[in-house]
Amino acid sequence: MSLDRTKLPATLYTAEQSRALDRTAIEQFGIPGFKLMQRAGHAAFVVLQERWSDLERLTLLCGGGNNGGDGFVMAVLAKTRGIDVQVICLGDDGFADRLRGEALEAWRWMLEQNIDVEYYRPGMPFTGDVVVDAMLGTGLGGEVRGSARQAIDQLNRSGKPVLAVDIPSGLCTDTGSVLGSAVCADCTVTFIGVKQGLLTHEAVDHVGQLYFDNLKLPEEVYEQVPVNAFRTSRSDREELLPGRARSAHKGTNGRVLIVGGDLGMGGAALMAAEATARTGAGLITLATRPEHVPAALVRIPEVMTHGISSAGQLEPMLKNADVIVVGPGLGQGAWGQAMLQRILATDNPLVVDADALNLICQWDVERFSRDNWILTPHPGEAGRLLDSPVSDLQEDRFLAIERLQRACGGTVVLKGAGSLVTDGDALYLCDKGNPGMATGGMGDVLSGIIGALWAQGLRTVDAARMGVYLHAMAADRVAEYQGERGMVATDLITALPHVINGQ
Repeated sequence: MSLDRTKLPATLYTAEQSRALDRTAIEQFGIPGFKLMQRAGHAAFVVLQERWSDLERLTLLCGGGNNGGDGFVMAVLAKTRGIDVQVICLGDDGFADRLRGEALEAWRWMLEQNIDVEYYRPGMPFTGDVVVDAMLGTGLGGEVRGSARQAIDQLNRSGKPVLAVDIPSGLCTDTGSVLGSAVCADCTVTFIGVKQGLLTHEAVDHVGQLYFDNLKLPEEVYEQVPVNAFRTSRSDREELLPGRARSAHKGTNGRVLIVGGDLGMGGAALMAAEATARTGAGLITLATRPEHVPAALVRIPEVMTHGISSAGQLEPMLKNADVIVVGPGLGQGAWGQAMLQRILATDNPLVVDADALNLICQWDVERFSRDNWILTPHPGEAGRLLDSPVSDLQEDRFLAIERLQRACGGTVVLKGAGSLVTDGDALYLCDKGNPGMATGGMGDVLSGIIGALWAQGLRTVDAARMGVYLHAMAADRVAEYQGERGMVATDLITALPHVINGQ
């Protein structure tokens, strides 16, 4: 059976962990490093042929490390199949003198095949129908400069299709940040372990279709190296959301209270409530401004809606709630402040979103820190929670969510491209979703989904990560039949039952 390179594993690694996997395979399991390089070059070449089956000319941009060595292997494979090969190296006549280890072996092997080499000059033509990016790899530690920067910028301007080897050059392996400039690839073939930075932040604009090959490493290799994060997947959904017992009733499927919807923002609370219902919560109560009750009765008659003007009116609802979702449309005025202060005084499990987060930022995050809440900030709200510029936070989202969890306790969702979830013990990433989600109301729908899953008995961190996953999958389903542009938050609500039930 051939390897399905489009199927990504659940485990994600940092650059150092990836190097540890490589060393373990070589030193403890006796797999020659050059053999691994040949396997990597072959895996990338297979993808190249699958995507561009009529390829006649190929340009390979190669650096002086192991990433370049993978490119040398691909050059040999291409020539043996009758493809015209142009190998361009980042350097000068002394390039070969700086090669070491497996990269040097691959270089010598390539020269034995009588493959000519050129050295990069700004503006020189890339003659290939497709360009292979084998320049910088995972070892990049600082901003791209010099000829590498010039080659990356020229490649991006060329408009030619690009296959990146292991990681697009210029992209940070650990964070997904662009280090000055990065290759925009049509596809990326990564090896041994999926690097966490390939799936979040700016990486989503540079990686293209991601392929993976484990290079035939034995499972025992992976047992020697810790995992940094996990990718939530379809199998997690099947495990965490099994079929319901035939004897189930509304009382066994969780009671959720949604509090929000100040004047002019009633739609946010309504969307959260409807998403809660569509995610399967048994009993849902909405506490909102009295002015929004008629709209709620029309939009979501299944939800018990109460118009409240003061926090004291919340009392009977607080006692019956398994989970409280607070924040959608809450506002930051006197009404919203009173509601949130009363809710924070309870011991109820809380999903905290939107203006509830903004109010907590104004008060004192650490004073309200607790174990039984799920916070769902977008980068702007996260920046306010940490009192840090959003740009700094986005530069290392993995570090940012760890800081958030330490400061706030509980479970934290850091929304964005490649949303992250952690409870302080395990870290999860969602690689689903699309740009159509960049519209108002999406976070309100997400908070309702998470509240419903939590109330149905999922562990706190599982409710958060599965909520993020289902939310993103619903958006992807909507995009399939109507496209991304013009997607609105309520579109996801209709799609939710389909993705929850695996349809």
